[in-house]
Amino acid sequence: MTYQLDSNAVADFLSDNPHFFEEHSELLARIKLASPVAGRAVSLQERQMEVLREKIKSHELRLAELLRIAQENDAITQKFLMWTRALLLSRNDVDMPHTLIDGLQTIFSVPHATVRLWGVAEDYAHTWFAAEVSDDAKLFCNGLTAPYCGPNQDFEAASWLDRAEPVQSIAMLPLRAGEAPEAFGLLVLGSSDPQRFSADMATDFLSKIGETASAAMTCLLD
Repeated sequence: MTYQLDSNAVADFLSDNPHFFEEHSELLARIKLASPVAGRAVSLQERQMEVLREKIKSHELRLAELLRIAQENDAITQKFLMWTRALLLSRNDVDMPHTLIDGLQTIFSVPHATVRLWGVAEDYAHTWFAAEVSDDAKLFCNGLTAPYCGPNQDFEAASWLDRAEPVQSIAMLPLRAGEAPEAFGLLVLGSSDPQRFSADMATDFLSKIGETASAAMTCLLD
């Protein structure tokens, strides 16, 4: 009577006996496996080498991707430092909003950007950044706990942008003094590219921009 081993039993045996092929090395050259790479039957040793090469290639691709992300993050960090330095060098309070917006447009290559503040000191009530903002826009801003990124759905804030082309995507960053629940302003970024500020984009750096802009703008409040 011939006893038939199923594949699971063979797998269990080899797992329990890791030295099997060391004791029967001649089998390595005799066992043939189908190779999706070579398109023919190859020895177990050759197949192991193919699997190893595939793993190495996969790791190399993953490493290249991580390196690309690191380089992109480093470039953004350098831009963020340049922008922050420009804010620190701003010579007077009334110039701060212009410096902030100009830096976003030139350093970060943002096509359209502006800011609106409410509750500013009387000395700044006549300025462009203190232009009238509706109660609905303020309510919307107060409800933002993180930057909004996505398509422009005819937001009032989009109309604040000085533009010659329609804004397809928009980012809106609420400005708050410290941990205050209510916002005192809104930083608005826009682009004609629908994917520039997409709903699924990471907002870590935008949050840092919003926090830095908030700290810089508090000097203008009443």
